[in-house]
Amino acid sequence: MPKPADEELEAALLKAAEMRDNDDDPFNMAKCLLSHNYRIKHLEDVLAIADRYCNMGMAQRELTHLVRAIDKAKNAESYTSQTQEQRFGLE
Repeated sequence: MPKPADEELEAALLKAAEMRDNDDDPFNMAKCLLSHNYRIKHLEDVLAIADRYCNMGMAQRELTHLVRAIDKAKNAESYTSQTQEQRFGLE
């Protein structure tokens, strides 16, 4: 399936927000779109930073950026699923 154009995505997100505000989301499609859009931003950051890390000789600074981006993506996942991330005291 092709990726939507920026204008298409923006229109869909506006409509989804409107549907949620009006409590008119019987199949939770608007909720899913808004949640996935929020989470994918963090995952795209992880991908970009991981790519940069691999292409720059795996420098320590890039590793630090990658770890932070992964943490942000995990936090976004926890926030949207309304669960706490399990920690083992090793971080």
